Amino acid sequence: MKIKQTLLAAVALLLSVSASAAEVKLEDNSLIKGKWTLYAEAIDRHKEQVALSGVWDFRDNGVLNTVTSDRYGRTKNLEIDLSYKVENGVIRKQKTPGRSKMETCKAVELDDDKMILKCTFVHLFFKR
Repeated sequence: MKIKQTLLAAVALLLSVSASAAEVKLEDNSLIKGKWTLYAEAIDRHKEQVALSGVWDFRDNGVLNTVTSDRYGRTKNLEIDLSYKVENGVIRKQKTPGRSKMETCKAVELDDDKMILKCTFVHLFFKR
């Protein structure tokens, strides 16, 4: 039994190391530009996901237009424009409209139709 637990811990460690090495270094916004559908969030990439409903539109002019829907029906849609930029291989986006504080998000996985961003305290899951 103890051997089984040790092997599981070793496999988990290897997976966490390989997952952190898989991060995508962005050179500019060309790979993320356009509309992405935000469909889930999770505390960790491999943890249980919570369904979300939103669209993020990364625009050329450094504006991230976000439209989200309240899944509980309290509000219909909330649309917010945030500033963003790609620097040092990561996305730096405005945390709150009207404030200068920025949040860093790393692209953990990125291809033509799927993107996973690791932001502060949360992983965000997108599809085109």
